[in-house]
Amino acid sequence: MTVRDVVIIGSGPAGLTAALYNARADLDVLCVAGYEAGGQLMLTTDVENYPGFPKGIQGPELMQKFRDQAKRFGTEFIDRDCTGVDFSKRPFTIQVEDEEILTRSVIIASGASARWLELDEEEDYRGHGISTCATCDGAFFRDAEVLVVGGGDSAMEEALFLTKFADKVTIVHRRDEFRASQIMQDRALEHPKIDVLWNTEVIEYLGGPPLEGARMIEHPDGKPKQTIPRKHWGKADEHGGRVFDVETDGVFIAIGHDPNTAYLSGELELDGKGYLKVNNRTRTSVEGVFAAGDVHDKHYRQAVTAAGLGCMAAMDAEHWLSHQEG
Repeated sequence: MTVRDVVIIGSGPAGLTAALYNARADLDVLCVAGYEAGGQLMLTTDVENYPGFPKGIQGPELMQKFRDQAKRFGTEFIDRDCTGVDFSKRPFTIQVEDEEILTRSVIIASGASARWLELDEEEDYRGHGISTCATCDGAFFRDAEVLVVGGGDSAMEEALFLTKFADKVTIVHRRDEFRASQIMQDRALEHPKIDVLWNTEVIEYLGGPPLEGARMIEHPDGKPKQTIPRKHWGKADEHGGRVFDVETDGVFIAIGHDPNTAYLSGELELDGKGYLKVNNRTRTSVEGVFAAGDVHDKHYRQAVTAAGLGCMAAMDAEHWLSHQEG
């Protein structure tokens, strides 16, 4: 059975950059791209902050260019999901549904998925007024009025960043107090462009797409909407809260991310939130297994930083392989 030099799990900017570097180094590289290949950029329309594209580029087009470049140097692809791994013996085993793949080294680049509100037709609005990344999309909302959903540090950071472009930013939080650090709360609450809707949730998107507004529910006494039957929305009585509509140009959802690490099932050391722990650049808790991109980077979450980490992981893997016997 063939033993690969490197198997890369994931096909976003981190995974495809790693594939490019390792394949160009004349290693036998297989990329397990997944059914939803390309990472979060596949949900992004205009990308204006990736170097080399002065007029911008569509997210899916950019990821296709990444893939084509990696393929040019010999990377092979499987467009199915990794369903399990075994790092207890060498060579390592990667499970792709009913197929087993053996490899000398592994780069985990399966990323993280933004949490969405899971409202009806939400997917239709992605890239058409709904975003999970102010750094990526904020510049498209100059002189606009936008909503930021969330109450943690990420929501405060998103709101503050958006004040550089938008005329008005309203934070929508379902509770009566933020869980963000005090310093971030103070910065947001003191900013003249930022307002807050407390005890409030977005329950429906309005218009197009593109987005034209949002329907909100204000909870009595801060009770979450799960306790309010849908048939009582709009009735300001003991059953529920006040429902109202607002015009808005955009909604930025900042309620967290979930790392895509469930398939690792205890094989590698994770932090309390499920992100891979790395030591000494990109090395994980198992020798020969490396990590790149949002699967361990909780802070930057940008295509360009993920690509940089993919390069680092590929170079670390190549260096590690060169010192192994056989």
